[in-house]
Amino acid sequence: MPLRHEPRIAGLVLAAGASRRLGRPKQLLPYGDGVLLDAVLTTARGCGFSQIVLALGGSGDEVRRSVDTSGCDVVDNPGYEGGCSSSIAAAIPALHPGTDVVVLLLGDQPGVRPETVQRLLSGRGGAALAVCHYEDGIGHPFAFARTMLTALSRLHGDKAVWKLLEQRAAEVAEVAVEGRIPPDVDTEADYAQILARPGGVP
Repeated sequence: MPLRHEPRIAGLVLAAGASRRLGRPKQLLPYGDGVLLDAVLTTARGCGFSQIVLALGGSGDEVRRSVDTSGCDVVDNPGYEGGCSSSIAAAIPALHPGTDVVVLLLGDQPGVRPETVQRLLSGRGGAALAVCHYEDGIGHPFAFARTMLTALSRLHGDKAVWKLLEQRAAEVAEVAVEGRIPPDVDTEADYAQILARPGGVP
């Protein structure tokens, strides 16, 4: 019998934002035992990914000085003002050529757990796109098969990934995940909400 192919799965952490609405680098907001991005990278390391690619842009130098990026392939996105899609496009060339699946993780969403990622991956089947269906709607993380990498690299704008999901709705697997959508941070109110959750208080 032929050997079963073990898919090569990469985690892509998007942490290049300029934090315009917040007014200070949200990647470096105190959270748990470190900062917000530390928590997200801890989750990424706990997922067993074959590779972790970290996209930095705004406050990139400060992030490098303050955050443990060990185990990550760090990519600079000089065009980070172009939104999340520009970070995806900057990061895709850094992926191992044998990558089968890419999981997108937001650098300001520390509430995602490795168990959520594993549920997403185990529930996607062979779908080209897969999303988490929480109790209150669709949310990150998202998973994309390698067949979608070209389309991802051509996106433009901050909500382009969501538009791609709408355009390819018939190909999207919605994987049921327990709980509500983990909040991300755009404002001080968002940050206060995250700090109020278990483990959030610095």
